[in-house]
Amino acid sequence: MTQYTVTGMSCASCQAHVEKAVSKVPGVKAVSVSLLTNSMGVEGTADSAAVIAAVEKAGYGASLREESAKSSERSASARLRAEEEALKDHTTPKLVRRLEYSVFFLAVLMYITMGHNMWGWPLPSFLSHNHLGLALTQMLLAAAVMIINKDFFTSGFKSLFHGAPNMDALVALGSSVSFGWSVYIFYRMTVLVTHGTASMDLMPLYHNQLYFESAAMIPALITVGKTLESLSKGRTTDALKNLMKMAPKTASVERNGQTVMVGIDEVQSGDIFVVKPGEAIPVDGVIVEGSTAVDESALTGESIPVDKTSGDAVSAATINQSGFIRARATRVGEDTTFSQIVQMVSDAAATKAPIAKIADKVSGIFVPAVIVIAAVVLAGWLLTGHPLAVSLEHAITVLVISCPCALGLATPVAIMVGNGMGAKNGILFKTSEALENTGRIQIVALDKTGTITAGKPEVTDVLPAAGRTEDDLLSLAYALEMQSEHPLARAVVAEAEKRHLQPEKVHDFKALSGNGLTASIGNTSVHGGSGSYIGSIAAIPGDLQKKADALAEQGRTPLFFEQDGRLAGIIAVADVIKPDSAQAIRELQKMGIETVMLTGDNERTARAIGRQAGVNRIIAGVLPDGKEAVIRKLQKRGKVAMVGDGINDAPALTRADIGIAIGAGTDVAIDSADVVLMNSKLTDVSGAVRLSRATIRNIHENLFWAFAYNALLIPMAAGLYPGIHLNPMWGAAAMALSSFTVCMNALRLNLAKVHDASHDRPMNKKALPEMEKAETVITAVNAVNGNPEACPVPVRTETKTDASDASMAEASPDGRQAAGRTETETVLVGGMMCENCERHVTNALKSVDGIVSVKADHRTGKAIVTYTSKPDEAAMKQAIEDADYEYEGVQS
Repeated sequence: MTQYTVTGMSCASCQAHVEKAVSKVPGVKAVSVSLLTNSMGVEGTADSAAVIAAVEKAGYGASLREESAKSSERSASARLRAEEEALKDHTTPKLVRRLEYSVFFLAVLMYITMGHNMWGWPLPSFLSHNHLGLALTQMLLAAAVMIINKDFFTSGFKSLFHGAPNMDALVALGSSVSFGWSVYIFYRMTVLVTHGTASMDLMPLYHNQLYFESAAMIPALITVGKTLESLSKGRTTDALKNLMKMAPKTASVERNGQTVMVGIDEVQSGDIFVVKPGEAIPVDGVIVEGSTAVDESALTGESIPVDKTSGDAVSAATINQSGFIRARATRVGEDTTFSQIVQMVSDAAATKAPIAKIADKVSGIFVPAVIVIAAVVLAGWLLTGHPLAVSLEHAITVLVISCPCALGLATPVAIMVGNGMGAKNGILFKTSEALENTGRIQIVALDKTGTITAGKPEVTDVLPAAGRTEDDLLSLAYALEMQSEHPLARAVVAEAEKRHLQPEKVHDFKALSGNGLTASIGNTSVHGGSGSYIGSIAAIPGDLQKKADALAEQGRTPLFFEQDGRLAGIIAVADVIKPDSAQAIRELQKMGIETVMLTGDNERTARAIGRQAGVNRIIAGVLPDGKEAVIRKLQKRGKVAMVGDGINDAPALTRADIGIAIGAGTDVAIDSADVVLMNSKLTDVSGAVRLSRATIRNIHENLFWAFAYNALLIPMAAGLYPGIHLNPMWGAAAMALSSFTVCMNALRLNLAKVHDASHDRPMNKKALPEMEKAETVITAVNAVNGNPEACPVPVRTETKTDASDASMAEASPDGRQAAGRTETETVLVGGMMCENCERHVTNALKSVDGIVSVKADHRTGKAIVTYTSKPDEAAMKQAIEDADYEYEGVQS
C-alpha cells in the first residue's frame, strides 16, 4: 500500500470526496482516506502522479509520505521517529490563535450592536449618534473576523466551485450573504446621507437591515467547534506516539567477552543480550541462562507474571521482574512482537474512517438546492414584471432565511451538551464521532483481566483440614509464601496481612521448580504447591479433593499446604470478577447488545469468569493480533465496541468502531480508545451507550426542527404565501429563532439520567446475522498474521463440555485446526501446579515432531496430545524434563 499525505480536508464530506476521486483513477484497487491522520493509503498499480492529480482536481492537496517512500533505507527506530513527527499536532495552536483574535473583534462588535443599540451602553461622542459611522465600524469589525477565519471561505467556495460543497461552504455562504446584504444597505445609507436625509430616516435601515454581527458570529462559533475537534484529534493520535515511546531504545549486548550498551538498531539476530531485574527486554529472544518472572502485560494484558527459564521465549517491551537472564536475540527491529503491535495500531488508525456527520451528508444537497431556489425566485419575480430591487430582495431573503445556522448547530450543540453530561459522570468521549456512534453499537467485546475482573489475584477460599482453623492455615501459608516472589504467593501474603496475622520464622527455604515451596518451621517441615505435588507427600481427603476440583472448574487456582506429612488445607487464589460487571453486562443485553468476552487467558478460567459475568459468548487464548482479527470478524455482523485496559488491547481498541478504555488501564489503551471511563466502572459502558442514544435522539429532533423551519419559511421568503412579504430582516430574525429553538432543545440533555436503566430497550429491533457454526467448545485462537479468516468463531457460553475430555479440539500453533487424520494419547506429567506450568508443558510437547496440539491440566497431572504421526516417546520425555517437569509415562 502506498501512503500519501492529504491536505485541505476539514470534514467527513471532504474525506468522501477524496476517496471518490482517487477510486476513479485507473489501476486503483482500493483507497482509504483518514481524516484523523490526514493520510491516504492506495492499493493497486496506479501511478502516484495520477493519484496526486486526482486529489488536486478534487480541490485538495496530496504528496507521497517520505517515510513510506524510503522505508527500505531507514532503520525501524528512525521510521518510528519520522512517524511520530508526522503525527505532531500543528493545527490546534493556529486555531486557538484564530479563536482568540475572533473573540476580541466579535466582543467589540457585539458591544455596539447589542450593548449600545439595545441597552444604551456608552460610546465615544463621535459615534454615539452617527448611524453611518456605526455601520462602517460594524462592517470593519465583521470584515476583520471574516479575514481571520478566511480558511472557511477559501475551503467553502473552492468546494462549491468543484461541485462538492462541504460544511465550510455552508458557513461561507451564510456569512458572505449576511455581509454582502449589509454592505448593500450601508451603501443605501450613504446615498441617503449624500442627499441630505436626516439621521432619523437612517434609523430603520441601521436597526433593521444590518446583519454584520451575524456575518461575524457564524465563522467565530464554527471556529470554537473546529478548535475542540482539533484538540480531540490530537489526543487520539497521541496513542500512536505514546506506543512508539514505549519501544526500548538500548540493549546490553555481549561483544568480545564484554557487556556493552548499544542502540536498539544495532542488535542483530543471534546476539546474546543480558537483562537485569526491573529492566525491559529489548528484543524478542530465547533465554540461554537464568530464570525469572516476566511481566508480559504489555503484550497479553494478563497481570500475573509468567515464570521463564532456560529455553523459554521472551518478547520485546516486556519487563524482567525478578532474576538476571542471558538471552539470544531471535527477532529484531520491525520483526519483534511489540513492533508488530505498533504497526497494527498505526494501520488501524490510518484506515478507520470517522463517521460522516449528518449535516455533512445533507450539505451537498441543501446548499445547491437553496442557491437554485434563490435563482428561481429572482427570475420569477423579474418575469412577473417586478423591479430588480424587489426581486433581489426576495432572492436574498431566501438565502438569509436558509442560512445554515440551525442546520450547523443541530449536531454540535447536542454533542457539546452530551459531552458535558458525560464528563460530569466520568465518561469522556474524545470526539463527537465517538459520542454519535457509541449508541449504535450492536456487539460489545470485553477484555477479561482488568475489565470484567479486578486484574490481580486474590484469595477467594480458605479450606482448612480437620483440626485446623482458617487463621492457622493462613499463618502457615503466610510464613512459607512470604519467602516467594510468585504473584500467587503475594495474594496469600496480602490476605494474611489483611487479617493482621503474624508469620512464624522459617529456615531452609527452597523453591522447587515446577512443584512448589518447602521450608522448616521449628522442628517441622512445611510444603506448599500443587495437588499432585502435595499428594505425593501427604494424603488428601476425598472431600477436600472434590472441593479443590470444583474450585479449579470455577477458574480458581487451589494451593495445597502440608506440615509434617499431614495436609494443613487448601487456599484458592483467583482474579475475581468486579462487583458491577454482571450488572453492566445485563444492562447491555437489555439494550439489545450482544456481549463477547475476549481474553488471552486459558479456556477453563475464561469459561468460569464468563459464566459469572453472564456474557453471550467467549473466546479465549487470544494474543493481540488475534484480538484485532476477531474484532474485524465481528464487524462483519454489526457495529462493534471493544472494552479494554491493556497495551495488548490497543490494536483491537483502534480497529473497533468504538474503543472504550477503562480509566485505570494503561496510557496506551486510554490513548487508543474513543471513550475513556474515568471511574473504571463497567456499568459506565451501558451509561455511555445510554447517553449516546439520548444525544442521537436529540440530534434527530434538532435536524427535524431545522428542516421544518426551512420547509415552512423558504416558500414564505419566496413570496408564495399571499399577503405575506418577508424582507431580509425578518429572515434573519427567523434564522435566529430557529437557532434558539435548536439550542434550547439540546439543553434538555442536561436532564438525561445516564445510569437509569428503567427505560432501556433495543435501539434496532432487527436481529444480528447468526454466527457461523463452530466447535462445541471454547476455542483457543491466534490469528495468522492478523488474518481474521484464520480465526475460528467463538461459541455460546451455555455449551457444555468436559474441560479434560480427550475429544476437545484445540487450535494448532498457526491458529487453524489440524488437517488430516489425527489421534490422541494421554501423557502423565509430574510437577505441574498452576496454569503457567500447563503453558510450559504445552509448549515443550508442541516442539516434538508429529504433535499438532496439546491440552495440559495441572489438576489431573495429564497432557492430552493430538498428533498426525506417532511421536517418539524418548523425545517427549526429553522435552518434558528440559522444561523441569517429570515424565511419568503414557497412559495405557
